[in-house]
Amino acid sequence: MRIAITGASGLIGKALVRSLHADGHDTVRFVRRDPAREGEARWDPRSGYVDPAGLRGCDAVVNLAGAGVGDHRWTEAYKREIRDSRVLGTGALARAVAALDDPPGVFVCGSAVGYYGDTGERAVDESAPAGSGFLPSVCVEWEAAAAPAREAGIRTVSARTGLVVAAGGGAWGR
Repeated sequence: MRIAITGASGLIGKALVRSLHADGHDTVRFVRRDPAREGEARWDPRSGYVDPAGLRGCDAVVNLAGAGVGDHRWTEAYKREIRDSRVLGTGALARAVAALDDPPGVFVCGSAVGYYGDTGERAVDESAPAGSGFLPSVCVEWEAAAAPAREAGIRTVSARTGLVVAAGGGAWGR
């Protein structure tokens, strides 16, 4: 398969690219700088630009981009960065894949268990409603930003991950 990935330089993204390559798949890593290597394509989530050439021929698009939630103080400015990095990027990518003549079969978007808010001891699953507060509101907007892909008939999946911990970083990295 040919798979486009945003957030490929992050903890989950790096592991995903390694795994896909080990399984014989081809990846296109979307970067916010000028592409410097084969297998890179340009995007600018803030302006809404996504290089359509990088998406052509992709069987899947995986969107993992977003500012870290555990590595900065949550000032009002950084909370805007957390939100915008997810919502603007997802919207740009969803519009780009929806505009393709031959779109991918699936659009997998990052999201988070923060969608549910503080549930205490109550178990939740995908049918549970969104919680209230900053993280749930970000997750709701983040998932809604994928609507152009879903409305274009592309299977759209929101991967609500929890804390990611690894020897090389993650939630306990600092």
